[in-house]
Amino acid sequence: MSTRPPTLREKRRYILARIEPAGTLPEQKELYYAISDATTSLWGDATTAIITPAVVALEYGHVVIRCRRGTERELAIALSTVTACRDVRICLRIIAASGTIESLRSRYRPKKIPKSKNQPAPEPESETTATVADEGVEPVLPECTFVKKTFIIVQCNGQKVDVIEKGFKNTNRLFLTKDDLENLNATTISDRI
Repeated sequence: MSTRPPTLREKRRYILARIEPAGTLPEQKELYYAISDATTSLWGDATTAIITPAVVALEYGHVVIRCRRGTERELAIALSTVTACRDVRICLRIIAASGTIESLRSRYRPKKIPKSKNQPAPEPESETTATVADEGVEPVLPECTFVKKTFIIVQCNGQKVDVIEKGFKNTNRLFLTKDDLENLNATTISDRI
């Protein structure tokens, strides 16, 4: 079977959304069901069939959702009504819409750090606190010590700092500010904060 020429292909658009709170990692299939339910409850079955929402990628706390061109507004409105995925409370913050997945991936993937002998490597420009980015390698997240416990810094936006306790069982999530870290003798391993 041969592929269709570009003039006969269905035009698609992609929406990039950040999953909040940071560190919440739903399964791709469960997130698809949550988005599909939100779209169906808001717009109905007929419009959802026209929109044809699909979760294309779920990486680094972001999700890329595909829809038919011309329906991105309706899908964006439906995404704002998603409040939970299974039993986990989540919120989807829409960042951008584009005609290609790769242009959206450049917005949330940590940049590669160039190695040079003469000058220090610049900090990666991303919304998360990832410090390395190779294909297939998870980013190294900075850590901090707070009240004699080690926490992983998940996200740092402006004055807000989201941290998750490092460990296997009974992990706690804290929402701090930079002032909290400075006032309560928190020591950071990374200079990101």
